[in-house]
Amino acid sequence: MKGLQDKVIIVTGGAGGIGSATCKRLAQEGAKVAVLDMNLDAAQALAADIQANHGKALAVQCDITNREVVDQAIQKTQQELGAIDGLVNNAGWDVFKPFIKTNAAEWERLIQINLVGMLNMHHAVLPFMIEKNSGRIVNIASDAARVGSSGEAVYAACKGGLLSFSKTLAREHSRNNITINVICPGPTDTALLAGVTEGASNPEKLREAFTRAIPLGRLGQPDDLASTIAFFLSDDASFITGQVLSVSGGLTMSG
Repeated sequence: MKGLQDKVIIVTGGAGGIGSATCKRLAQEGAKVAVLDMNLDAAQALAADIQANHGKALAVQCDITNREVVDQAIQKTQQELGAIDGLVNNAGWDVFKPFIKTNAAEWERLIQINLVGMLNMHHAVLPFMIEKNSGRIVNIASDAARVGSSGEAVYAACKGGLLSFSKTLAREHSRNNITINVICPGPTDTALLAGVTEGASNPEKLREAFTRAIPLGRLGQPDDLASTIAFFLSDDASFITGQVLSVSGGLTMSG
């Protein structure tokens, strides 16, 4: 893909399923990747793997819900890798329950991780992109935001907010040559999905139901998302902004 060589790109939740696949793909394209994750050991292991394959990566422990920590992570990234060119807001968390069986503590955690965290990241990174008059942001939402998903009411609300937020910022910062786009995964074979299904009375039955609902007949894989994320970050997508794309095997077909 065009324009990724030596670009500095931050990936939150970078050591997770989609995050790690994205970091590896970006490194293969020649980007310098900052792997931001709560799990420093996992982030360091991924960065070491990328470096062993002749890529450039930096592991940074980061709690995206803590603005002070976010600012420190941004500072470290710029000190060690250079000015930030791209941001992938990938970190997320979910709990699979009917809304009336959830509680306020769960709402707070869902909102902090899925909504407040990405607000922190945008607010911290955008000034540097404005100063450079260039940037690419890719936000990872969910098909739950587009069509709803039983058992994920608060999660879907957060991701729906992310869609509207992203479109608004895309308008505000188009004059700064900053593109902001959203990818909506469907059910994807990651630890997050495993955590969701564990909350069900019959996890394997739920997993099978997810698979049957997908027209292409399989769960998404992290690499399916990584290639699309890389595209939106590349110069090949320089005239695309404010868009929402489902990468879900046809589960959602929105025009």
